[in-house]
Amino acid sequence: MCGITGIFDTRGERAISHPVLHRMNESQTHRGPDEGSLHLEPGLGFGHRRLSIIDLATGQQPLFNEDGSVAIVFNGEIYNHHDIRRELAPHHTFSSGADTEVILHGWEEWGEAIVPRLRGMFAFAIWDSNRKVLFAARDRLGIKPFYYYESPQGLVFGSEIKALLEHPDVQRQLDYEALDAYLSLLYVPAPHTIWKNLRKLPAAHTLRVEAGQVTVKPYWDLRFGNTVGQLDEEEWRAEVLAALDESVGCHLESDVPLGAFLSGGVDSSAVVASMAVTAREPVKTCAIGFAAERWSELEYARTVSERYRTSHREFTVE
Repeated sequence: MCGITGIFDTRGERAISHPVLHRMNESQTHRGPDEGSLHLEPGLGFGHRRLSIIDLATGQQPLFNEDGSVAIVFNGEIYNHHDIRRELAPHHTFSSGADTEVILHGWEEWGEAIVPRLRGMFAFAIWDSNRKVLFAARDRLGIKPFYYYESPQGLVFGSEIKALLEHPDVQRQLDYEALDAYLSLLYVPAPHTIWKNLRKLPAAHTLRVEAGQVTVKPYWDLRFGNTVGQLDEEEWRAEVLAALDESVGCHLESDVPLGAFLSGGVDSSAVVASMAVTAREPVKTCAIGFAAERWSELEYARTVSERYRTSHREFTVE
């Protein structure tokens, strides 16, 4: 988990306040405790808080292309970045091993068409000083957050609402329609937030700011094909297990230790089983139980741990 934030002047190239951008960025330190950096130029400010996962030595952000004309701040992980890197390598010089850089050079090569190529969880913003375009995107299922606020002075964005509230242009006006939705649905549907005019970019959408105009549009939607009758139950079973193993395998790339939260339920047990097939070492798992045994599920997690010989830790909440 990382934190991104930024300020963009949609009307010109006025100076961006360093203290404001710094406060916005530091409000998300909990998202990225390892490093924090800012970039400012006329009309633009980018901030990033980093939690180091891939390329610990050279993955700092904001990240720039070869001549410094394109910059990116990114939160997430791209699981097919090696494949995209190989495709881009003949035409671009890579300065890091970070997955962030494939988005950057992918933008140079394909523009907005880079987004459908990405497989992963992501929220990012790119500033292209040659095209005078600010471009942002969010992953297909909205795993990574992206909030923004548009005012006559410009656009402010961040990974969390608290970052935007550090900016003096962002007004704290309650959105009563959003409040009604929250009380009815127990959440606020995108693009609304609890604050009026403060929006969240919907899942599978992009945001583009060009010539003072802000455009938000979808790039993907889930579609169901009529394939249910084409395979029998055993064939579907094999398909699902193969897809699960392949997907979990993609998620295991990391330059730091990783593990799984194991509740003993169907979902986490399936993930741990799949990890055990791929991992070269015992999978690290942890489970949380309760002092009252009737509410605790530690025995189910323990059963799965023993079955797949994981390196297991248990915690009890009093």
